[in-house]
Amino acid sequence: MNDNEILTRVGPGTPMGELMREYWIPALMSSELAPDGPPLRVKLLCEELIAFRTTSGKVGIMDHHCPHRRTSLFFGRNEEDGIRCVFHGWKFDTAGNCLDQPNVPPHLGSTYKVRTKAYPTTEKAGVIWVYMGKRATPPPLPAFPVLDLPQDRLSVWAEQRACNYLQPIEGELDTSHAGFLHMGGATANAHAGTTYGNKLDVENRAVEYKVVDTDGGLLAGGYRPADDENTYWRLGNFLLPFWTQPPPCAFGTEALARAWVPMDDSHTMLIAVSTDTYLMAQGPRASRPKGVPNMSFEYEFLPNTADWYGRWRLASNAGNDYRVDREMQRTQSYSGVEGLDVQDSMVQESMGAIPEHDKEHLVPSDLAVARIRRRLLNAAKALREKGTIPPGVDQPNAYDTWCGYLIAPKEKDCLQVYTDAVAQRERAAAAE
Repeated sequence: MNDNEILTRVGPGTPMGELMREYWIPALMSSELAPDGPPLRVKLLCEELIAFRTTSGKVGIMDHHCPHRRTSLFFGRNEEDGIRCVFHGWKFDTAGNCLDQPNVPPHLGSTYKVRTKAYPTTEKAGVIWVYMGKRATPPPLPAFPVLDLPQDRLSVWAEQRACNYLQPIEGELDTSHAGFLHMGGATANAHAGTTYGNKLDVENRAVEYKVVDTDGGLLAGGYRPADDENTYWRLGNFLLPFWTQPPPCAFGTEALARAWVPMDDSHTMLIAVSTDTYLMAQGPRASRPKGVPNMSFEYEFLPNTADWYGRWRLASNAGNDYRVDREMQRTQSYSGVEGLDVQDSMVQESMGAIPEHDKEHLVPSDLAVARIRRRLLNAAKALREKGTIPPGVDQPNAYDTWCGYLIAPKEKDCLQVYTDAVAQRERAAAAE
């Protein structure tokens, strides 16, 4: 496999797919499953699975095929702490164990010999997590600060992108695009005094970068002069295997963790957890999708359907050209498209379902993009060739990270700016 294939292919047995299976994966929102409710089709890392919640509240995520005759358990009866296949009545618990074979005479039964592939699950911060790796005991969950907040302080939501997982990850850490795609038509003072953006983003759109490797991934700092003595920084994090913390907020004011989980090579599901004020500060949106709790950052979604790609699709999409308004584009904004996530979807999906990196022409402002790819490649190859434990898997505190923009004395480098800002935040929190 060439490097582009290693980066973008996530199915079973691929280097990147095996890397991602070493980590806990946020699979869906807790609110999407009800006890004894209908099973849900979930596609993860090219595997077709079903998810269901039992009578007692346990969550099962397993191969959707019944191991008897391969009928889909999506059509099964979720009843009495198990999922029952409607073809011959075989029943399975959340661990994949066969509990009942009612079409087999008792003296010929073999329930103790039959099981289906099922993965360990857990729940935290309104998210259902799944471990798809080979360890008998899964690693710890990542210690993102947002995951320990009270449930009533959280926004938890999902959004699907029709592209490879790498495009949105790179977009989140490519801070130079904000001054064009999101604020391209803004005047220098259009965002003064708001949480999202800063007048410096549009006064100087030619951003320079510093990137620092960290235990869990990398810290990316886009910077430009603030005045003669200070530098304006936008600090974001990439954390393996697919987490981002972009910087459109004042540093340390909001806690967030955004997982760009590959459904397959060409579809990605964002599972986003943040403080309830983070998304609200970025502006109103059209409508709240049913089933999304505490979501103040509102977009218009298509109705969810039961097919493999039927969940959390934006109503503004490639099928309607993202509702681009050419008059708005001519007179108000570069994109002519409403909504930050819609704008991001437009540019990322239009690159193609799977990007062709060999046709790109990277420039210095793409430093974070290049380093994210290198970090992932190195980790996947080290696991494949040497069995090296991937970064952060056994270091939950590597995910105890913060993001945002700030102004700092120009003599400080990226890592010192970040370290000082974290220390200042901790002192302020201790004083409260």
